[in-house]
Amino acid sequence: MSLNLSQRLNQYQNHIGQSKPKVAGRLTRVIGLTLEAIGCQAAVGSLCMVESSTGFIDAEVVGFEEDKIYLMPSDNVQGILPGAKVIPVAHKDQLQLSMDLLGRVLDARGQPIDNLGKMPSTSENNLPASKLNPLNRKPINQPLDVGIRAINSMLTVGMGQRIGLFAGSGVGKSVLLGMMTRGTAADVIVVGLIGERGREVKEFIEEILGEAGRKRAVVVAAPADNAPLMRLKGCETALTVAEYFRDQGLNVLLLIDSITRYAQAQREIALAVGEPPATKGYPPSVFAKLPALVERAGNGGDGQGSITAFFTVLSEGDDMQDPIADASRAILDGHIVLSRELADEGHYPAIDVAKSISRVMPAVTSEEHQQQARIVKQLYSNYQNSKDLISIGAYTKGSDPGIDAAIKIKPKMDKFLQQGMKDVITYDDCLTQLAALTSAFRA
Repeated sequence: MSLNLSQRLNQYQNHIGQSKPKVAGRLTRVIGLTLEAIGCQAAVGSLCMVESSTGFIDAEVVGFEEDKIYLMPSDNVQGILPGAKVIPVAHKDQLQLSMDLLGRVLDARGQPIDNLGKMPSTSENNLPASKLNPLNRKPINQPLDVGIRAINSMLTVGMGQRIGLFAGSGVGKSVLLGMMTRGTAADVIVVGLIGERGREVKEFIEEILGEAGRKRAVVVAAPADNAPLMRLKGCETALTVAEYFRDQGLNVLLLIDSITRYAQAQREIALAVGEPPATKGYPPSVFAKLPALVERAGNGGDGQGSITAFFTVLSEGDDMQDPIADASRAILDGHIVLSRELADEGHYPAIDVAKSISRVMPAVTSEEHQQQARIVKQLYSNYQNSKDLISIGAYTKGSDPGIDAAIKIKPKMDKFLQQGMKDVITYDDCLTQLAALTSAFRA
């Protein structure tokens, strides 16, 4: 239904604000997700509003060619007509940042979607956070308790580490993230649900995160039905919120599910404006944006806290050589691999400790802890490498002392690496249980 003149004038006023409006252009072409306009000047990254039969649609400038500018809408483009007005917006929506964010659920723009009313703000984010000088970052020298025995003991995470959670679909990524939110020793939890099914957003908040976890968490949701621009911004909004709490001197646990959806959103935008594909359909800009995003996490400088980040990476078809998985491994401080085979056996969390590694573990653990973890990892690898022979009865006891030891301790090892989704095991308890496991092996 068309709007009357008064409603249209109100929309103009809301978008333009107090600043002097810039010269409007007109829409000349709509192809797929891309809008093309001429007659107006707008910088890359700036906002415009595009007139439609139902009001105005926000769009962001993502490129230009001579006198044409390319825009990416933040919503569907139904109702847009040829020659529609394109008006550059003189201001951007400011992300409201304050301690009142705790317990709230935000959309990609940082606006609340939890029906709990507007948020009072004590500060605003007017500019992107400045890059931290790598020489000013505090070193990673303290372990972070995540409440999960397999990670605390075998793949110890350092405060300020960036680590990847690699898995295919349906092997327990979301449940593992929920376990971390309940068991972590971090002060604040920021969760970015990017490109997930809308149903899973509510399930994660109500069932996996829970009431207790939600009180110290901020959730940013950009479901799969959001436009690519919103999925891209959702991930960046989650980082911005985490940076705010880090700058307050707090230790933040950041969970992004998933960075693969972020890369796919950038691929959609880049291909729509004509960027050529490079690696298996991914344009070069995707591989430039990934490290820029990841490097925003980590330890801050003096007087600042830390952002310990877990980025889930969706391995399509369980292919660990997927371009995004391969690029992510190179820029992260370690990776945790979830195995579909273990999940099929009912082994949860389905962490394959033989294929996983924490690159900062030597810096945050004692030599004794590292040695105990190596013993368990070697026994686990010995069993996995000979699993087929053992299962069909082709292995003869006494042929290999390492395999004999692995078979003997396998039930205790499985019990140690498994954990109920509601269980929380502290870091100190994990070390005590690891020492008991290795003592049983030596005995």
